[in-house]
Amino acid sequence: MHFMNIGHTCENVARLARAVLGEVPSASELPSAYRATISQMRPMPANEAGLSISYEDGDWAAHCVNNRVFEHIFKGASPTEGPTREVWDEKVNEALALIEAISPELRLMVDLLVSDLVIVNSGADGGGSASHIPGVVVMSPGLKWGILDYAMCLVHEGMHLNLFVGDAVYGTFNLPSSELEAEQYRALSAVKIGQRRPLDKAFHAAVVTVPLMFMENHQGKTILVDIYRKSLRDACEDLKRQRPHFTEYGRMLLDELCGFGEAINFADVARAIRGAEFAGYRPSVAA
Repeated sequence: MHFMNIGHTCENVARLARAVLGEVPSASELPSAYRATISQMRPMPANEAGLSISYEDGDWAAHCVNNRVFEHIFKGASPTEGPTREVWDEKVNEALALIEAISPELRLMVDLLVSDLVIVNSGADGGGSASHIPGVVVMSPGLKWGILDYAMCLVHEGMHLNLFVGDAVYGTFNLPSSELEAEQYRALSAVKIGQRRPLDKAFHAAVVTVPLMFMENHQGKTILVDIYRKSLRDACEDLKRQRPHFTEYGRMLLDELCGFGEAINFADVARAIRGAEFAGYRPSVAA
């Protein structure tokens, strides 16, 4: 599965950086090149390194509220103070350590792609990311969240950012996102079970179940595995009906996703995360 592979992620980031900056970064230059690239693609620049954490009174929160981005997350966000923020920061650090313990490559993906984390207390119990503000993740932790929940939220949103990079480089669909809103292009969601969502959102929702199920299984839990086993298979069957609307690159990702949906083999996921065979991609016509 290319979308799970750290080598493929790095290659896509390098291609995006070349397109924006005009130079191919080396492996050691990749993180800083990504930060420089996304700084030209969004209203506020990214720090040169590290994860920048802000809260409901920060610049990114203000930008999202003013531009009605992630309204469902920011609606009702209450003010927070030092002790609450210190607990959040500590849990985020513990979550990053847990991601590394589960898979060093997933930690590399998060460290590379997530530059800014906005944490708010709104009761939304979830996260958000968007293609037009690359590197930014918004999180509203649930009251009962454990460290694994924080870790899965970071990986979940990191995977969305990963798909956005791949889409920017190669294109995933042969129709614009605005057209994919139409009813005839909708597909079942693997997460919002029973709902039909725009094709790009349904595809993203199906893809992100893979790392979430993998992480839970690694930790000896089965809640999401049990929930998503059938819904992912149903979503894949619906997505396959829309296969003509995927690009060559998108069809490759779709086929790999559907293969996982049929087998639910976590050993295959572990191999895909670091396997060299998933690291490269050469389309017949580069985007």
